[in-house]
Amino acid sequence: MSANDGGNTYLEKVVAQQAVLEGDLRSRRSAPPPPGAVPPPGPLAKRDRVLGGAPAAPEHAEAGPVEVRIKGFWRWKNVLVPPNAFVVHTRRGRAEPLHIGLGVSFRFNPSTDSFLVVPGATQTILINAYCICSELQGVLVQGYVQWIIQDFATAYRKLDFGDAQDPMRVVNLQLREQAEAAIKDKVSSMGVRDVLSDKQPIIEELTARLRAVAEGEDHSDRGLGLRIVTVQIKEAVVSSSRLWENLQKPYRAEQGRIARLAELEAEEAVAQREMAAQRVKETQRLEHERELAELRSRNEAERFDTETAERLRRTRREHDDAREVAELETETTRHALRMERERHAEEAETGRLRIERDHELNRLRVEGELALKETRERSHHETALLGLERDRARAAMDNEQTPAAIQARLITRLPDILERLPKPDELRTVTVNGADQTSVAGLLTQLAAVIGALRAATAEAPSVTGGAAPEGSGRAAR
Repeated sequence: MSANDGGNTYLEKVVAQQAVLEGDLRSRRSAPPPPGAVPPPGPLAKRDRVLGGAPAAPEHAEAGPVEVRIKGFWRWKNVLVPPNAFVVHTRRGRAEPLHIGLGVSFRFNPSTDSFLVVPGATQTILINAYCICSELQGVLVQGYVQWIIQDFATAYRKLDFGDAQDPMRVVNLQLREQAEAAIKDKVSSMGVRDVLSDKQPIIEELTARLRAVAEGEDHSDRGLGLRIVTVQIKEAVVSSSRLWENLQKPYRAEQGRIARLAELEAEEAVAQREMAAQRVKETQRLEHERELAELRSRNEAERFDTETAERLRRTRREHDDAREVAELETETTRHALRMERERHAEEAETGRLRIERDHELNRLRVEGELALKETRERSHHETALLGLERDRARAAMDNEQTPAAIQARLITRLPDILERLPKPDELRTVTVNGADQTSVAGLLTQLAAVIGALRAATAEAPSVTGGAAPEGSGRAAR
């Protein structure tokens, strides 16, 4: 529940919820007939007279909270009642009803009979009681009552069920007024805090009064034939928003104090935890710094020792290198001197060997030239001997040749000889007397003369440039 300066918000909300609930309950009921339409007969059916002898409809359903079916026509009709509805059937001339009970169907004559149908379901009454408590403050009490018909024979005589659209409307209004009066009487003797905190006395008072009215005291016959099913109080709201705030202030202040104390305790616990965490953190930081300082000093000492050892090692290494370099230079000098002596010795030996080699080469060259000369001379001698042998053999061969063979060779080589002969400047004819030119002997004689002439011409050619050739005994023809 909450309130503001403009009014009681929760009160308005409760009233709105009540209106919505009433609308929902009414929406489940049958809608009223449209204007201009003929209203159907209600649950309290009067005597229907058929004018003009026109028969009624063979079957139709009665409109209203209970659906009742009527079958047949005119005086021969049957009324069918649902099983969850109370019905009372009366006839003209009889003091007692013909039929009464829950879900009873019967024959119906419209000219002499009438009947009443009432719903048998549980009814709910919503209550909004605006009360004044003992402190003279307005309080809205909201509740509901559920009731049901227990004895219909008593209820239909004492209660008004004549509304065609809502037979229970008048009964609900009466019970609601009695319930509101009972609640107001009870609340007027209670304080605001009692009404808001404990609703059980109101429920007991309301239940007792309603049951005394509906069921009768000590189950006597003076009741209305109804039974109260349940009575409940849903809400109790203070009408004044300022009073409601004042009533809430102590509790809110107490809750605020408890919340603030809880916050302070939480803050104190958090502060202690933070201080402890800070102390632990600072201790860890100092320990860490100490460990870092020790580690740095140890690293610096190790680095100093390493650098000192490195410098000492480098100094020793430099001394060793200098000594090695001096020894190496001395050894290099000794080696250079030794190499120089060896080089001079090698050069002397090389000069001696060169001289010996030159003498040997000269000796060999002289011997070679002598051998070559001897070989050439021997070769010339052998060549001369071979030439002599060849000439001798040639001469022997020539001497051994016959005239016929010589002539044949001469004839064979004649074209070559002719080609090699110089071109004659003059043509002379030599006639050989006494030779027969047609015979072989004459031909050979002529040929021999030609050869002789050619030899002579060849021999005279270097000294003679022009002139006539010497005369012979023969004649040459071109």
